[in-house]
Amino acid sequence: MRPSVHITKPIETARLVLRPFEAGDLDDLCDLQSRLEVARYLYWEPRNRRESRSSLRRKINLTHIDREGDTINLAVVERVTHAVVGDVMLTYTSANHQQAEIGYLFLPAVQGRGYATEAATALVDLAFDRLGVHRVYAHLDARNVASARVLERLGMRREAHLVQNEWVKGEWTDDVTYGILATEWAAGTAPGPRDLGPRS
Repeated sequence: MRPSVHITKPIETARLVLRPFEAGDLDDLCDLQSRLEVARYLYWEPRNRRESRSSLRRKINLTHIDREGDTINLAVVERVTHAVVGDVMLTYTSANHQQAEIGYLFLPAVQGRGYATEAATALVDLAFDRLGVHRVYAHLDARNVASARVLERLGMRREAHLVQNEWVKGEWTDDVTYGILATEWAAGTAPGPRDLGPRS
């Protein structure tokens, strides 16, 4: 049976709400995407308001996974302030191999509060519990130490380090892959710390 996941209501965690993007999120999304430090390890440069508006139009429709290649993209909202402080994604990358990839971005002002770990935990739960995949993984620039720490706190193992694997923004960059299996997630037996509490 082919998996199908539709986000019809927000996903709530202790301090956050993960919900579909809305037209009214443009200011918050522009604030996030326009920052040099946010785009530093990504394929794209900081975006202007026109580019963020185009990005938001795409994100608004990314609320379901019905087939391989589909992505769910959600705004991360702080419960206390109701502000969009992050952007998380789950992509169903392989039906045959039952694989999904996660990704996330957060405002520098909220980094160190454990929000990325909290939101990513909800994404991994979604991938294993509702999408039913065998493995969840993440790719990142090897220099992005803060993001790597988030994945390690989830209990994901560092599976590969590819040296000068991609030409990005005028330079060769290394990238690393982290992964975890459904059985490890359920049992809490993956090699990483699996510390899901707020940490810097």
